[in-house]
Amino acid sequence: MSYVCDIQQLIMIKSEVFEKELQELATFAKVISHPARLAILKYLAETKSCISGDISDKLPLSRTTVSQHLKELRDMGLIHGEIDGMKINYCLCGNCIAEKLELFDTFFAQIKAVDVDCTNENHCN
Repeated sequence: MSYVCDIQQLIMIKSEVFEKELQELATFAKVISHPARLAILKYLAETKSCISGDISDKLPLSRTTVSQHLKELRDMGLIHGEIDGMKINYCLCGNCIAEKLELFDTFFAQIKAVDVDCTNENHCN
């Protein structure tokens, strides 16, 4: 009797067993789960236009750390940057943000629609 098996067939990324929408929602939630990323999004929204230069001047973080957060936001499609000489102009991507918010709205509308009466409201705090 042989106990050798093909490990490749047994390896599966656990998130793959969930619906595509749930995977996308979880990835989005992970990206926006850091306060620095939310601060970057908020700052870009407040400037109401693309900004040029170093966002790290506006945040209490090192340039390297800000750069890593910008990369996460760019990879998710929430912002984009265009190279302008030695600087990058960053903008919010309104269409992508709207799509991601629609995912949240759809998901939580289903959760909210469930008629549940908790006997102990302290669990919701």
